[in-house]
Amino acid sequence: MKRASRFGALHLLAVAAMSFASASAAEKKPVKVFVLAGQSNMQGHAHVRTFDTMDLDPKTAPILKEMRNADGTPRVCERVWISSMGCADEEQVGKLTAGFGAQKGGPKIGPEFTFGIYMEKLLNEPIVIIKTAWGGKSLNTDFRPPGSGPYEFSEAQLEGWKKQGKDIEQIKADKAKATGQCYRLMVEHVKKVLSDIKRISPDYDPQQGYEMAGFVWLQGWNDMVDGSTYPNRDKPGGYDQYSTVLAQFIRDVRKDLSAPKLPFVIGVLGVGGPVEKYAPDQERYRGVHQNFRLAMAAPAAMPEFKGTVAAVLTENYWDMEVVELRAKEKTIKPKVDEINKQVKAGTLTRENGKADEDKLYAETFTPRELQILKNSTSNFDFHYMGSAKIMAQIGKGFAETMVAMMK
Repeated sequence: MKRASRFGALHLLAVAAMSFASASAAEKKPVKVFVLAGQSNMQGHAHVRTFDTMDLDPKTAPILKEMRNADGTPRVCERVWISSMGCADEEQVGKLTAGFGAQKGGPKIGPEFTFGIYMEKLLNEPIVIIKTAWGGKSLNTDFRPPGSGPYEFSEAQLEGWKKQGKDIEQIKADKAKATGQCYRLMVEHVKKVLSDIKRISPDYDPQQGYEMAGFVWLQGWNDMVDGSTYPNRDKPGGYDQYSTVLAQFIRDVRKDLSAPKLPFVIGVLGVGGPVEKYAPDQERYRGVHQNFRLAMAAPAAMPEFKGTVAAVLTENYWDMEVVELRAKEKTIKPKVDEINKQVKAGTLTRENGKADEDKLYAETFTPRELQILKNSTSNFDFHYMGSAKIMAQIGKGFAETMVAMMK
């Protein structure tokens, strides 16, 4: 009797354990997969050394707290994994943290860092980010979707090259080779990751599966400055072709990733900030920049994409305080030039010249302003100043917009 009872008890324990294991597996939610794609600004050029100045603005100080541990080191997301292609010579894989931006001159961040942080915070689910970004690439050629067909040269383009004596057939061949190359690489890499998610996220259980949850697009510079493809870019509707190709891009991505209603966020290029705030020396760019932004955002207003495509105006995250401080710095430039002139002529020592310049800056700016002016940027304006303050807000904005569509 005792032996039978012991056997029965063990059997019940085994059944209970199996039931618990099955329940635990069932409780695991499908991994949410997000694709982030684009060119250099999706790669990200905000150096981690620009993090500190985020704490000087009440608007971004709370974001910085999410980006850092208590000891000041960059946060490592425990439930967000990333595979990044194009930012370095080889694929980068691991738990999301700082350093998945452009590798050269890093460590840097792109929008992926705060996007992942806030998606984890808002969803409280396991996440995999697949990032594919290559600098200097256009939508009209490199990311051109298959549904848009081949790139068609205009008569004006062909006539211009003919007058210059260029080899038109070679130009056509080179263009055909480049057309759609980044689109294909993007889709191939996404499918590669999806075929073996455990390679990216070791905790992944195939039984829980995955869900294609969203796509974020941040690109545009190479198209915006391409006067050959968009000859009327300074006129209303001059970038309509970009809108048409981007709409097809969305359709083709959804088709090729088997996700017919995949939520799609368009990061509208906002380098320079809102055009109505442009300084006089920027005025000549105002029409072109605004025309392009309208073209980028246009697919979000198309009836077929209602509720599933949204545009985020990244111009709203531009650091206008840096713009104002730089304008203020220009007022002391003649004096700085004079100091440098004296140092070069040998009438002022380098040490005294440096002391005079530091004194001039200290008289012109507060300590806080000096820190922002000197430490909040790390790259060119067309890379959103290489500013963590700007890039972190962009990633957060993408996440909040994505979650709103998902719900």
